[in-house]
Amino acid sequence: MLDPDAAEATQAEITAEIAGFARSTGPRAQPSLNFPPYRSSLLRHPTKDLHHADPEQIELWAPCFGHQDVGEPESDLTIQHRGEPLGERIVVTGRVTDGEGRPVSHQLMEIWQANASGRYVHQRDQHPAPIDPNFTGVGRCLTDADGNYRFTTIKPGPYPWKNHRNAWRPAHIHFSLFGTEFTQRMITQMYFPGDPLFGLDPIYQSITDPRDRELLVARYDHEVTTPEWCTGYRWDIVLTGSHRTQFSEEPDKEDE
Repeated sequence: MLDPDAAEATQAEITAEIAGFARSTGPRAQPSLNFPPYRSSLLRHPTKDLHHADPEQIELWAPCFGHQDVGEPESDLTIQHRGEPLGERIVVTGRVTDGEGRPVSHQLMEIWQANASGRYVHQRDQHPAPIDPNFTGVGRCLTDADGNYRFTTIKPGPYPWKNHRNAWRPAHIHFSLFGTEFTQRMITQMYFPGDPLFGLDPIYQSITDPRDRELLVARYDHEVTTPEWCTGYRWDIVLTGSHRTQFSEEPDKEDE
């Protein structure tokens, strides 16, 4: 749980903290494990010394998957129930590459997100926004031989997260990439262009270099947009190198 006193911080105080931290870390710095404006980051990072683990032993207890386990309909989050979900139907597509531009093929990808009202189907999410009975908000797919992926979903809404007074998360979709083994899993978030909450969000601003933050923002793509059906966004993921996508430390349902 968050410190209730910390949650009373004003947006002006949070913004000042963000600006001060950005000046102290400098450009191109990796996000700090403990980012003070993100109040609960102190609870989310390791506090004890790291220990070596036997990777083979870990893999004995890790789940595994094959191509036969991932069905094509799983990438369409709008057809998982009897009725159609409410909200703006969108397609998000892109390409997963390494730092040299080589495609990362047959990559297991998962997404999860809030619905159009900014509500997750999760018992911890109790803010007064409606649950859509026709939208669960989870999907997965495998990249093709050229590293391409494609999801059909609903554009998520922003939601309050109690980090400070009147705190709202920008609309975003969580992405998970598994690599070739379960222990290689990486987590990140994709945002939408022009969101007015960017400058007020400590999680987004924890990436202190503006160029790195921009890599997390999808771009509207009219070629992906389908007439009379959906709008389209393109978001490429780079796993390594100086222009790599920024990844989180751990997956979360929400960011409280």
